[in-house]
Amino acid sequence: MFAALGDETRLRLVSRLSHDGPMSIARLADGFDITRQAITKHLRVMEDAGLVRSEQQGRESVWQLEQKRLADARRQLQTIAAQWDETLDRLKSFVER
Repeated sequence: MFAALGDETRLRLVSRLSHDGPMSIARLADGFDITRQAITKHLRVMEDAGLVRSEQQGRESVWQLEQKRLADARRQLQTIAAQWDETLDRLKSFVER
């Protein structure tokens, strides 16, 4: 999941889907300097990680975020951040002694 989110283009796609809601590849590609095929490849990587899913609407695939999976990522990052805070606090105490 974090490998999928570790790419700037994929983070921009997550941001757009988060802000604008579900949309087609054509709409997602607006504002990007890459092809629709490249956007599709990025979406497939995120789909494999469980971050997005698509639904066929007529001739288009409409992509949307998997909110539960993103919430899982947020919780994991908060846990890691708390662990780093504790570690840095211990280091600070050690250095100050």
